Amino acid sequence: MKPLTLESGPAYLFCPADRPDRYQKAQDRADFVIIDLEDAVALADKVAAREALANNPIDPDNVIVRINALTSPQSVEDLDVLISLKYRRIMVPKAEDAQAIGNLTGFEVIALCETARGVLAAPEIAAVPTVVGLMWGAEDLIVSLGGRSSRRENGSYLDVALHARSTVLLAAGAAGKATIDAVFLNLNDEETLRRESGEAARSGFLGKACIHPNHVGLIREAWEPSSAQLKWARQVLDTASSGGVDVVEGFMVDEPLVRLARNLLKDAQS
Repeated sequence: MKPLTLESGPAYLFCPADRPDRYQKAQDRADFVIIDLEDAVALADKVAAREALANNPIDPDNVIVRINALTSPQSVEDLDVLISLKYRRIMVPKAEDAQAIGNLTGFEVIALCETARGVLAAPEIAAVPTVVGLMWGAEDLIVSLGGRSSRRENGSYLDVALHARSTVLLAAGAAGKATIDAVFLNLNDEETLRRESGEAARSGFLGKACIHPNHVGLIREAWEPSSAQLKWARQVLDTASSGGVDVVEGFMVDEPLVRLARNLLKDAQS
């Protein structure tokens, strides 16, 4: 399977499982395609969606299948179908129970922490050996809290959503696992998507999920270091290699700054 690394690309595109006509298009467009058996499929269409998944195979290398929540009987049927297919990386939504996730065998798991319980359980979930990454979700989180919206009127996240975002990122990072940023639902607000994606890239998220192919390019741009950032990184490394103590664009060059510069240049080469 294609590894969850920066080199593999930052754009994760959801595709409804009951739309097999879109599978290949989504796979060709994004770095990873998430074939969705959960929220994107109405309850009445779940059986047809599983049949579509089974009867329309695509290269499993960069495919993630989002099953239904483990607390739902639908997840049992999802897993029964997946056992006979080649897809071996699944996304578990509304992840809250590390033990239940650990009982899943034969799959690599991306745990979607999108409830209050799930966010607080993120460290335990990230420690499960078969979990290769965490993702967080804002809307289900707010629903679990009895709230009305995850965002302010200007499109930025409310503090509670930012706290959840940071908690999941830190839990995954402490366990050495990848972290995927939540989807951005406003298809017409490219400015906020750019800002949000840039913040995610700078913070250490491996990538960002999206629900529309038009967002793929904007997400990729956010993870590509700018020419100004690369210039700064080279200046920092040049200063460090000279053995002197200096200031680069107002910043004292010390070891943390050197590591940041190396990370930027490494990202540019990936």
